[in-house]
Amino acid sequence: MAADIQTLFDAGAHFALPRARRHPSASTYLFGTKDRTDLFDLEETGRRLEAARAFARATVGKQVLFVGGKHEVAEIVRAAAVRAGAPHVAGRWIGGTLTNFKNIRKRIDRLERLMGERERGELEKYTKRERLLIDREIDELLGRFGGLVTMTELPGALFVVDTRHENTAVQEANQLGIPVIGLSNSDCDFSLIQYPIPANDTSVKSVRLVCEGIADAYLEGKKVSSTKPPTDALVGGQVPNKG
Repeated sequence: MAADIQTLFDAGAHFALPRARRHPSASTYLFGTKDRTDLFDLEETGRRLEAARAFARATVGKQVLFVGGKHEVAEIVRAAAVRAGAPHVAGRWIGGTLTNFKNIRKRIDRLERLMGERERGELEKYTKRERLLIDREIDELLGRFGGLVTMTELPGALFVVDTRHENTAVQEANQLGIPVIGLSNSDCDFSLIQYPIPANDTSVKSVRLVCEGIADAYLEGKKVSSTKPPTDALVGGQVPNKG
């Protein structure tokens, strides 16, 4: 799915934020300002989206973790990740999800064990109150880590909607050298994003367009039989980040 300028325009991807909220690193991606609101250069947005898709397609053998917990976009992010068979965090980011993954994985393993025991009827040996407490624990763990059950190791990349809102996730990825694909509005720090997609990160149409584009590319990559991404796709496919 290649997004042309008209498609991006129709989705409202060009609408940035008021000029007063602009991060200095966003300037290079802007076309101009109208009524004190910044507007993105959709030609640049289109190029960046295609570069991000090329990278997502090339992450063969590695998972892309979808991240987006803002109320207005969480369900879109979750749906795109589920369709792509990718792990996701469509709620509050738990600090240490990447940098302390070993302990996070222990919590996920406990979730899987408790759910398995419940499905097999093995919780009947406990009292009614004990089963109630276990059910509550399962619900709590699902809320925190349900989207990460399939992530058995650190991901090959993150796809983040609103990198400013998800700054902790971006910082953890940067600390570990995990590339970030970021749908970012004009208040975001583009210097932290290896594959930026400068566009409106709140509009439902804009977010859905980008999420579906990344999910499609990831699915295309999963169909590739090779277990390693081609070097030219990882390097040559990237538009250098000028942020």
